Amino acid sequence: MNSQPKITVLLPVYNCELYVVAAVESILSQTFTDFELLIIDDASTDSTVAILKSFTDPRIQLTEKPVNSGYTNSLNYGLKIAKGEYIARMDGDDISYPERFEKQIAYLENHPEVVVCGTNQKFLGNDKLVTHPLSNEAIQIRLLWGNCIPHSSAMIRKKVLDDNAIQYDATTEPAEDYHLWIQLLAYGTLYNLPEILLEYRVYSNQVSRKRAQEQKKSDIAAKFKMLDYLNVQWDTNEIEFLERQFGKTEVIDFKDLKIFKQIQKKLGKANSIGFFEKERFNQYLIDLEADVLRKCFLKRKRYSYLLYLEYLQAKYKWSVKLTVKKELALLAKSLIFWKTVRVKS
Repeated sequence: MNSQPKITVLLPVYNCELYVVAAVESILSQTFTDFELLIIDDASTDSTVAILKSFTDPRIQLTEKPVNSGYTNSLNYGLKIAKGEYIARMDGDDISYPERFEKQIAYLENHPEVVVCGTNQKFLGNDKLVTHPLSNEAIQIRLLWGNCIPHSSAMIRKKVLDDNAIQYDATTEPAEDYHLWIQLLAYGTLYNLPEILLEYRVYSNQVSRKRAQEQKKSDIAAKFKMLDYLNVQWDTNEIEFLERQFGKTEVIDFKDLKIFKQIQKKLGKANSIGFFEKERFNQYLIDLEADVLRKCFLKRKRYSYLLYLEYLQAKYKWSVKLTVKKELALLAKSLIFWKTVRVKS
């Protein structure tokens, strides 16, 4: 094996005996062969390690941790000992297509400004495709809504990590990748290849599903981190509102709309520095307003004519409005509920 491989494949594993063979074989079958495969086992209690030891490919380096210390710990240990110019991420339950590394290397070698290159993906076991924004400008905007670079598809320029002492932040699990992409925006651009080059496995006892509440909190923190690039100073009410808005499922009330309009104005002014591409960011502000209005007036268990009057007040006082179709739907729901209440009373 090359003592200084082009790529270090970083593959942390824990109790994935059912899927790890397919994952490892998909890496060993890559058309680009100049890599080392660092597999770091986090003290698995099933037969994962025994299965891994059955592979004889000299590019594999297996590390067995004596004590379970967590996914991020494994990732950071891998970064520390990696010899490759690029870090290719992979998970023990996914499958990489044979040309994944070849295509990512070709793009990164020709675009030195790119620090992370991901790919599009599909779900294992069905035909559902998952496409992501491609350009850095589009990725920046999408990161305001959520993660859009699949972690196990990512290839990272290691020099950027080394030169800036960057590693994964364990306090941001299980959204450590989302936070890393946002941090790396300060050092270069991000890109997703348009091809489907990864198959992603979803199953009921997956870590990300078990830790949904932790992930929600980390996602909220990541969105604030994205907005930090605009150097906005938030007051207490604005922070509280954004936490609820970024939480996706939280209720937005009529009284919140005034606070939202303050936030919207601040954001528009702050982007005069040009961090986000102007037209895309203006559309983000429009989409954000539509989402706030949907939560305020359309995601309700109960409707009344008073709710519609509140909407009219918001429409003319703060110049926020639903589409004509949604406004008519709100009117119909409000009137139907009001008439029902009047009949029953």
